Amino acid sequence: MNKKETTKIVKKKKENKKTDSFLTGVKKEMSKVRWPLKQEMTKYSVATLSFIIFFALFFTLGDLIVAGFKMLVG
Repeated sequence: MNKKETTKIVKKKKENKKTDSFLTGVKKEMSKVRWPLKQEMTKYSVATLSFIIFFALFFTLGDLIVAGFKMLVG
């Protein structure tokens, strides 16, 4: 084995150590995650959809009002 091949092997081993270290860290952090329960997820989903509908109506109504004033003036 020449020096060039040895250098490549050493670099691969270092990369593998970095990858293993990263994946170990990810696994450790994921074990700390508290996932929401089904009831909580339903509550959050309803709240999100309510806000989306409210703001869609708000901006649509605002747009219609501005368009109406524009027609009166213009």
